[in-house]
Amino acid sequence: MSYPKEIYLRAERILEKRRDNAVMDAQIRSDEIKSELPEIEKIQNELSGIGLEISQLFFYKGNTQEKVDELRAKSKALTDKRGQILLRNGYPENAMQPEYICPVCEDRGFIGGRICNCHRQLLKDIMRDEIKRVAPLDDCTFDNFDTEKYDTTSDENGIIPRERAEKILVAAHRYAQNFSLSSKNLLFLGGPGLGKTHLSLAIVNVVINRGFSVCYGTSQNICEDLQSEQFGRDSDIIYKKRRVLDSDLLVIDDLGTEIDNQYSIATLYNIINSRILAKKPTLINTNYDFKVLESKYDKRITSRITGEYVRMLFAGKDIRNS
Repeated sequence: MSYPKEIYLRAERILEKRRDNAVMDAQIRSDEIKSELPEIEKIQNELSGIGLEISQLFFYKGNTQEKVDELRAKSKALTDKRGQILLRNGYPENAMQPEYICPVCEDRGFIGGRICNCHRQLLKDIMRDEIKRVAPLDDCTFDNFDTEKYDTTSDENGIIPRERAEKILVAAHRYAQNFSLSSKNLLFLGGPGLGKTHLSLAIVNVVINRGFSVCYGTSQNICEDLQSEQFGRDSDIIYKKRRVLDSDLLVIDDLGTEIDNQYSIATLYNIINSRILAKKPTLINTNYDFKVLESKYDKRITSRITGEYVRMLFAGKDIRNS
């Protein structure tokens, strides 16, 4: 499991800002309290002096532990006295301490060299925000995927759309819950409005919540951004080569909507082939059936998909207005 460098940097900046705000607010409260309660200011000065004395003792040789213990006991007594004074005057006992969002790590993001749970959650939240810039992630879950909208009448191939949708829903949910870096590649096939994007995003929701990094975008946007990056026009693009290739899960939505030229075909082949070689799962969805894909794309692409992707064929008519 790994996130793009920029995700980690954003998390670090947020944690730093949280900690700075907590310390700054505590300082403002402390100044107000000391102004109102002079005895508190006296205690604070004594505590500062004890802290300085303890730090100085560490530079001396010999047995200073007894003196350190004595000073710490004195510090505790003063801290307890301060708390009692604050309580008597209507303040919380810890009113002069920073109020960290995460008291466990004090908004540092790490505890003893290990990443804190608050840091993990922040990374997930940032990852979700990245996807929400380009897709309605919050609106597409497994719980609100409504199979009742699908027809119960067999189509010309003898497929009952609702039964097919129910099976795909179960398979997609299982895929998301059990997702790992060794998961299979998926290909969602079927006409427009059959829920392919919805289920793709439902998978993304679960995979992000499980701590994996995800890159999601339409085939058109990914190809256009990678072309811009190649030619040095990368200041405002979303999809960069490293993000596309290195994410734990890549979702390519609407395969076939990209500009039909050799650059797009070469880009798609590079993405698909590179991720197969790196054993990184990819989910592709398209409105085209596989025969159309074979006629539209270089055989190198379709042969890689044939050999490495599990196909899930959606059936029926557009359900978006059902």
